[in-house]
Amino acid sequence: MGGLGVVMAETARSESGPGFKFPFWAQVLLGLAVGIALGFLARQFSVGWLGDVLATVGSSFVGLLRVVVVPLVLTAIIVSIANLRQVTNAARLAVQTLIWFAITALIAVVIGLTIGLITNPGLQAGVDLGGAKEPSSTGSWHDFLESIIPGNVLGLEVSTSQNDAGISSSLSFNVLQLVVIGIVLGAAALAVGEKAEPFLNFTRGALAVFQKITWWIIRLAPIGTAGLIGRAVADYGWDLLAPLAVFTIDVYVGCAIVLFVVYPILIKLHGLKPSKFFAGAWPAIQFAFVSRSSIGTLPLTQRVVTRNLGVSENYASFAVPIGATTKMDGCAAIYPALAAITVAQLFGVPLGIREYILIAFVSVVGSAATAGLTGAVVMLTLTLSTLGLPLAGVGLLLAIDPILDMIRTATNVAGQALVPVLVAKRNGLLDEKVYNSASVDSIEREPVPAA
Repeated sequence: MGGLGVVMAETARSESGPGFKFPFWAQVLLGLAVGIALGFLARQFSVGWLGDVLATVGSSFVGLLRVVVVPLVLTAIIVSIANLRQVTNAARLAVQTLIWFAITALIAVVIGLTIGLITNPGLQAGVDLGGAKEPSSTGSWHDFLESIIPGNVLGLEVSTSQNDAGISSSLSFNVLQLVVIGIVLGAAALAVGEKAEPFLNFTRGALAVFQKITWWIIRLAPIGTAGLIGRAVADYGWDLLAPLAVFTIDVYVGCAIVLFVVYPILIKLHGLKPSKFFAGAWPAIQFAFVSRSSIGTLPLTQRVVTRNLGVSENYASFAVPIGATTKMDGCAAIYPALAAITVAQLFGVPLGIREYILIAFVSVVGSAATAGLTGAVVMLTLTLSTLGLPLAGVGLLLAIDPILDMIRTATNVAGQALVPVLVAKRNGLLDEKVYNSASVDSIEREPVPAA
């Protein structure tokens, strides 16, 4: 990877061309501003059709990204496993990745607990306990054991629900199962040897095609951002946030401390510049904030980790999908810690040292139990059930969950980019020339294979 940074810089200049004057990051910021303005108009003047359009645009964009995740992750992991013969100490890399996931999660949950104990968000909440109700979906350790075993070759799942129109079915996928399938297929190709080369060559070609499609979709991010943030502004106002204002502020402050204090310290301790990390990772962090989907952001996260931050593609294509399913400092550490304290205080249930230790344990280990399931609500129910707290308390927090989910997801994705950088740096798999040249528009680079 010696001359990769120079090659990529030349490629970026040649692709931009003389007519390119509006960088991608500025397009996304413009989309953000337009979305906020349209969302404000939709809410202030009750323009229902405008809110519906914003919602459709945003959900359609995230849907496009989610569609490409399945083939992208599957082919990337197969290729990365097949290329592990070129990477020394692959097992050690995997272990170090999981250890750093746990270390950063532990730091995050301690921050969440500390803020909760200082501010007592439940005692200052003005919510009516009559609105408490148990959520329709919950998390458990049994869910993890079931979800890790693939039900089919693509990790697809069918769920049914009952509504006024009857029974409806929806198709989804489990990224953790995709990771397992990819590892098995890659390992099998390694074991077969030369006879598997046609399969691996086809997979490498498919990976290149899906990477190109992903970039085309990512180029639509300014439009998608406008729809996503516009919908959030149109749907939520201070009247919804006020009863749980302290809790809301706590979540944002906790995530901000992890993002802008803890992560920079860890980066600095590894001899790297925090400013370059944020410049390189910012497109993914920014999109995660408005999309509220780690899985939807996964293609962009993988792109910034390799293109902008200089992490080896063979390692990143394994570490980033794993992180997208199990590395959730916002949703699985800070939020459940604060939410558990809030629910306990609302219902008058005292918490002691044992309960705080359990919260830390669930946050460090339990995020794997929600891998492939839906959002922080599942993680919260796992935490509350482990502590013996009433699950009905979840219903009190659901009204403002999308607003909290924005900063939680941004924190998740930042951590999913951070750990591969740290592990790559410790193992000589980080191209520091690429890392140190990172900028907010370096996402536009299309790398040329090194000679």
